[in-house]
This record gives sequence, structure tokens and C-alpha cells, in this order.
Amino acid sequence: MTNNNEFISYDELQQFIKSSFEAVGLSSNHADKTARLMARADLMGQDGHGVFRLPQYIKRIRAGGLNVTPNIHCVEDRTAMALVDGDNGMGHLVMSHATELAVQKAAKTGIAWVGARHSNHAGPASLYAMMPLEHDMIGIYVAVGSANHLPPWGGTDMLLSTNPIAVAVPSATNPPIVLDMATTVAAYGKVKTAAQRGEMMPEGWMIDRNGQPLTDPRKAADGFLLPIGGAKGYGLSLVFGILAGTLNGAHFGQDVVDFNADSTTTTNTGHFIIALDIAAFTDPERFKTGIDEVWRQMKSSELLPGYEAVRLPGERLAQVTKTREENGIPMTKSLRSALAELAKQLDVNPL
Repeated sequence: MTNNNEFISYDELQQFIKSSFEAVGLSSNHADKTARLMARADLMGQDGHGVFRLPQYIKRIRAGGLNVTPNIHCVEDRTAMALVDGDNGMGHLVMSHATELAVQKAAKTGIAWVGARHSNHAGPASLYAMMPLEHDMIGIYVAVGSANHLPPWGGTDMLLSTNPIAVAVPSATNPPIVLDMATTVAAYGKVKTAAQRGEMMPEGWMIDRNGQPLTDPRKAADGFLLPIGGAKGYGLSLVFGILAGTLNGAHFGQDVVDFNADSTTTTNTGHFIIALDIAAFTDPERFKTGIDEVWRQMKSSELLPGYEAVRLPGERLAQVTKTREENGIPMTKSLRSALAELAKQLDVNPL
């Protein structure tokens, strides 16, 4: 946190987001549900996927590129799977619906896979992977990213996206283990937030079309993101795109619409969520105690020189969430200024 940050409570942020969505036609219920998920993203430290995205969402709605009264429904519904059509609604609404359905099915079958199509950008992957935790379930979420910034390995045509995966695993006394990662070295949301903050990117996030490091986020359009692990990250992005996009009848590859640059074309974003009921495999309490033992073993590892501690996926998320619950959500002056302008346009109370 820098001295340029101001702090906003979760409740104030949620109410502002809700009012903004209501001003452009979302029902009170849909606006409230979306706002809670977006504010939750900021509370968890996922700054590139929370209120930062609000102006772009509003722009897309006002341009007619997003349906404010969607009929979110199943087009395929079997015992342990379903396919949800989001009717071009807010991605948060589509994926929360799909996740709730997966949890309901997994409680009966032990496992459920629910895909979604005709959706939109839905915020951070961890939001949905963590929802099954409340039911002593493991959550696995994958999405096709909402803009292509990654070429196939060895190519230069941007045919792939960050295509993230999140896996959430409950524990007994420790925070849940939450892996939330893009298949690129950095998510594009981090590039956008760096640009807004006037910060440079570290080498290794992006390269230009000559293969040279690109560190100025304002020139991101001149290059592309790098995959994690070289060709292996490209392979993961490809397979995740097939499972979340092609399998669901959603866009993938050259059909993906850059929702940052195009506010009118339907994105047809694809996702899937898997819910695993721990009780179908073992006693949930025994399992969560076992995850505590995983924590102990990882934390007790002898350290390499220069490292202060071993960290587990989800540890920082839990720490940031606790800090922001106590102290408020930090917001840069540049973002607050952008939101003040948005409030003026929508004639709603500013933060």
C-alpha cells in the first residue's frame, strides 16, 4: 500500500457498484449479487478484477454489448453435469448460478461438472473455486480469458488468452489452499492496473514482436504475454480453452472478442466449474485435518538462502482479506477519480 491510496469499506464499495449497475438497468437482485462478488474480489486483493473493471462493464452495457435482463438457463442437465447458457448476462451472475448448481449436484453424486457459454468476464477465478468450500467441497474453475494476448508457442498471432485455473481446498484450522493462476506469467489485469498506476512491468511478463522484453504497460498492444513454463504454459492455455470454450459451444481462439476494445460484440465467454464432495471420498473432518498436516510439512521445510518462509497458495489471499476487512480496501487516486467520473455520468452517489 502506498501513501497515494485511500481506503474504502467493503459495504461502501458494494453499495456504489450496486447503484451503478441499477442505473444502467440491472434488477436490484442482480445488481446486488454482482456487486457483492466484485467487492469481494477487491477485499481478497484481486485488484485487477474488482471495481477496477466497473467502467468497462458499464461501457459494454450502455453500448448494448451485454444483456441486463438475461434468462440464465440450462440447455443440458444430467445427473452429474449441466451446461448453462448465460444469455449474454453478467459473467458473475452466470458463474454463481453454475457454481450453485454444481454444488447441488455434487451433494447427490459426489462430483459435478457444470459448463457455461454465452457468458462474460466474471472476475477472479478464485471467487468461484472457493464457493464449494462452504459445503466441505473442493472447487475447480477454468475460464477462457476475455481477450487474446498470447500466441501459440513459436508463433506471433495472438490466438490464446490467459485462460486461468483456480483450485480451492479446505483445511481444518488453516486458511484454505487456493491456487489461482493464469497460464501466462502475469494476468492481463495486472498489466492494466500497472498502466493506470503509472508503474512499469518487470521483465518476463511481456515481450514485443521482436522477442525483446516489454516493460511499459502503456505499450502492451505492441507485444504479447509470455506463458508460464514456456511451451508447457501454452499447452495448458490451449487445453483449458478447449474444455471451457470449444466443449461448451463458447468462443475460443480467433473467435474470442477483446472486451476491452470492443463494447458491442457478444463475447460468448466460456467457463466450467467442478465441485468435489469430500464426503464421497473420505470423512471431511479427517481430510481437512490432513490438509493441516500438509500445511505443517510445507511450512517446516528447510529454507533456501534469501527466503524468510515457505508460503502456500491462498496464504497471502487470507492475509490480505483479513487486513482489508479491518482497515478497508485501498484505492489509488487515479482509480477513485475514474469512479467519480463514472458516478457523475450515471448520476449516482460517488464513493
